[in-house]
Amino acid sequence: MPSRSLNNCLAPAKLNLFLHVIGRRADGYHLLQTVFQLLDHGDLLHFETRDDGLICRATEVPGVDAESDLIVRAARLLQSTLPQGRRPGANIAIEKRLPMGGGLGGGSSDAATTLLALNHLWQAGLTRQELMELGLQLGADVPFFIFGKNAFAGGVGEELSEVNTPDGWYVVIEPGVSVPTPVIFSAKELTRDTKPVRIMDFSNAPTSFGKNDLQDVAAKLFPDVAEAIIWLEQYGAARMTGSGACVFCYFAHEPDADTVLKAVPARWKAWKARALKQHPLAHI
Repeated sequence: MPSRSLNNCLAPAKLNLFLHVIGRRADGYHLLQTVFQLLDHGDLLHFETRDDGLICRATEVPGVDAESDLIVRAARLLQSTLPQGRRPGANIAIEKRLPMGGGLGGGSSDAATTLLALNHLWQAGLTRQELMELGLQLGADVPFFIFGKNAFAGGVGEELSEVNTPDGWYVVIEPGVSVPTPVIFSAKELTRDTKPVRIMDFSNAPTSFGKNDLQDVAAKLFPDVAEAIIWLEQYGAARMTGSGACVFCYFAHEPDADTVLKAVPARWKAWKARALKQHPLAHI
C-alpha cells in the first residue's frame, strides 16, 4: 500500500481566557471552569504512513524521550483500536514552537493533532466523539483540541460547550520558566471554592471576565511570571494562561498588538497570534 502523508499540520496553542477552581473530586482531581481559546500559532507536525506498523518519531525533542511523548502515545492508542491484522504505522516529525510548562496546551494539542491526522490517513473511521474519548486517556485538555472549537469547559476540563469569543489578537510572553502543573495544583494556598458561573456570564464580558485562580500561586513561586504580568498590565487585562508560565493580553486591532510586541523587554520571548474560530484540522 503506497504511503500517504499530511504535512504542516498546525497543533494550535490555547489560552485559558479565565480559569476558576470550583472544587475538588474525591480522587484528587480539581473541578474547573474555563474558556479555551484557539490561536493560529503552535507546533507543526508532519505525518507519513508506513506499512510495517512502527510508530517512529522522526524528530528529537529535548527533554522528552520518544516512548513518553504524547505524540507517540496518541498514535499507539489509535493504532490499538484497529483490527490486529490491519495496523499501519507512521513517521511523525514535529517542529516544536510552543514551550513546555507554558500553559499553552502544547503536548495536548500535539496529541490531538496526531489523533485527527492519523484517523484520516489510516482511514480508521473513528467519530469525533470517539476520538475525544480516546484523547481523555492522554490528558484532560486533549478532548478540547479534538472538539475543535472555542469552548466553555467544566469538570476536569472535558465537559465542553461551544462558545463565541471575540475576533482579535493576543500578545503572549514566555517568561522563560517551565511551571510544573502538579506543583501549582498541590499548593496549600490555592483556593478551590470559586463560585460557579454560566456561559452567559462570560459572554457579557469576554475579554475581561473572571480571573485565573492559579495565577497568584504561580506568580508567588515563579517571580518571572509575576514580572511578565506586571509589565503586560500596562497595556490591558493581562493574565496567565493555564497553570503558567505564559502571560497574555488581548487586542482588538493588530497594529496595537504590534506596538506592544515591539516594546517587550529583550529578556523575554514574545509573539502575537490571531484568535481562531476552529481547529485547522476541523474539516477532516
